[in-house]
Amino acid sequence: MIGKEFVFGKWNERGGTETHLKYLGQVKTSTGKIHKIMNSVWIWGLSSRATNRILVFNERNQYLGNYYVTLDTDLPTELKNGVLFFKNTDINCDKNLVSKINLKKGLPKQFFRKCENEYGDIYSFDGIN
Repeated sequence: MIGKEFVFGKWNERGGTETHLKYLGQVKTSTGKIHKIMNSVWIWGLSSRATNRILVFNERNQYLGNYYVTLDTDLPTELKNGVLFFKNTDINCDKNLVSKINLKKGLPKQFFRKCENEYGDIYSFDGIN
């Protein structure tokens, strides 16, 4: 199931919504917490807008929160050994740069995803209370 994309719904020019979910895996933090990580792309509206998020769940599959990212090309491509990997697939970014976010110490409140040189985007965690 890791790395497999599931599609729900069907978007078309007349409307409707479509959701793409991709489970990246889970990480155990240094304090013993389990976090399950999933990419979400929700396509909606007449102009095919997309809302892109990195979803976070606990070991009981309860929703903990998300990181909203601007583009689907900003989503992580892999979770390996507790580290999220972000490969640059956007044509405007340096393809040789890979951002890595270590989740073993817990969920960062913010992280920086490099695009080119020192440029990129800061994304923040929006969690439930």
